[in-house]
Amino acid sequence: MSNRLIVESKNDQIFIQTLVNYLNLLDIRTSSLESISLSKDDYQILGGLSSSALEKELETIKADAQKEIINKVGIIVDADQSISERLDLINSALKKVFPQIKEKLLTITNEFQEVNSDAIGTIQIACHIINVDNLGELENLLKAIKTEESIYADCLESWRSCLQQKHKNVSDKEFVKFWVNTYIRFDTCSPKDKKQAEKKCSMSMNGFEYVMVNKKHIWNFEHSALNELKKFLRMF
Repeated sequence: MSNRLIVESKNDQIFIQTLVNYLNLLDIRTSSLESISLSKDDYQILGGLSSSALEKELETIKADAQKEIINKVGIIVDADQSISERLDLINSALKKVFPQIKEKLLTITNEFQEVNSDAIGTIQIACHIINVDNLGELENLLKAIKTEESIYADCLESWRSCLQQKHKNVSDKEFVKFWVNTYIRFDTCSPKDKKQAEKKCSMSMNGFEYVMVNKKHIWNFEHSALNELKKFLRMF
């Protein structure tokens, strides 16, 4: 019996697995008998969100479920501009892969619903949509939970204002990504690590993994912005 978690990107996997590890350690310290049943092998990465990419990963899970028992499937995607649009996209993909679904399977986040068939048995499926105030993506969440002083990153607001005065715009999505990169690269990178900044102080795949392993202190894993994501992960 296994669980599966579909995520948008490798960086999403890195962050979520770090949070899983943190919660499991926390539960051990508080004498909880439960632990989150998600390992690095349970992730399936979309490589960017699209209906076709999500359908492909769901088809893989459906095929695997005919050979082994898959208990729970979680889908974690970014809200971007709309949680409801993301729910619609997820439900559209689910209905194509599981034609026995006649209506929307998922109407809210963080709640399991069952899919049944003779071929796959019963699978519980739920989704969580990463957001801050109903918008955004992983970088918005990271910006919200930062712990260190962010002088360099915060000064980007002046840079953005200067560009606007010259009729040049930077989208909110681009700006938040730049802010998080700057926070990691300039506000929290040690002099030693700056010699290998791309590997140790960046949002590149290897760089972000290094940050989440070695610099967890620059994020507040007790921040309220993570409460709903924690609830979702503890469902596994």
